[in-house]
Amino acid sequence: MAAEQSQGEGMSMSDGFTGGKLFDTVFTRGMALVEETATYLDGPGREHAKTLEREPGLTYAAWSMELTTRLMQAASWLVMQKAVRDGEMKRDDAAAKKYRIRREDPPLDVSAQEGRGLPARFLELVDRSEGLFEQICRLDEALYGAQAKASGANPVSDQIAQLQKAAETGAFDPLMVWNRGR
Repeated sequence: MAAEQSQGEGMSMSDGFTGGKLFDTVFTRGMALVEETATYLDGPGREHAKTLEREPGLTYAAWSMELTTRLMQAASWLVMQKAVRDGEMKRDDAAAKKYRIRREDPPLDVSAQEGRGLPARFLELVDRSEGLFEQICRLDEALYGAQAKASGANPVSDQIAQLQKAAETGAFDPLMVWNRGR
């Protein structure tokens, strides 16, 4: 009976994804990349960074921070999906805006940095990490995008609601702003 129910109408795309081999593959690959990148940045990468000239050194420092941030976002998303699969978190909770993952900044352009002094291993890790992050963004949209649209989520409406709440609490007085501009 449980097997029939898990394959019945109540099974969402999220359930199918997290319960399948694709999720296991993405999870394993993603977590391995996080570990591999951390090992590189804490070891050989740190040594390479000390030998870089000024411009590649600055790029390395900035990209290392972005790389780490994106990998942590990806890892957090994967762990959250695992929690949904394992019943430790509700799917509706995972669909909340604060848990969603999306690309807000352009991807790091590895091809533009080739031959400019950055270590090849670092560029390879950046490229793989960008690919993982992009894949997870697409998965997030596929799993939760339709739900957000169906619930009427609208970024403009969200901003208006936040402004209205600020005005109601006195944190923002639009009339005072208007009078200053006159």
